[in-house]
Amino acid sequence: MPDLGFRKDLRLLKPAEFKRVFDNTALRGSTPHLLVLATPNELNRPRVGFVLAKKQLKLAVDRNRVKRLVRESFRQHQGDLASNDFVILARSGIVQLDNQQIREMIDSLWFRLKKPHGKHQGRNRKSRR
Repeated sequence: MPDLGFRKDLRLLKPAEFKRVFDNTALRGSTPHLLVLATPNELNRPRVGFVLAKKQLKLAVDRNRVKRLVRESFRQHQGDLASNDFVILARSGIVQLDNQQIREMIDSLWFRLKKPHGKHQGRNRKSRR
């Protein structure tokens, strides 16, 4: 049975780890309310970090709710994800969404990011017209 915990080694903790993702973004997925940036790592496991600005989520309870939902989704999908470092950024308007909507949104982003050629599929469909 796979380990579905959320240990400390599955988190981005240091500013240099976040900077590496921002400077070397290899994959990105977005919705109107969330942005996920990813870059490969050498650790044979995915890791996740959060950038939830007070400007976007003014109340701590809202920031904590988003982090809790994303962490739980990451925990359940970590076996399907490649060895990448993921940074989750919240955009304005996410506070108005309920837990189910946020969960479905992040689940769909994990699904798009685990496909190796997911970002090119949209372009191919448009060019077939």
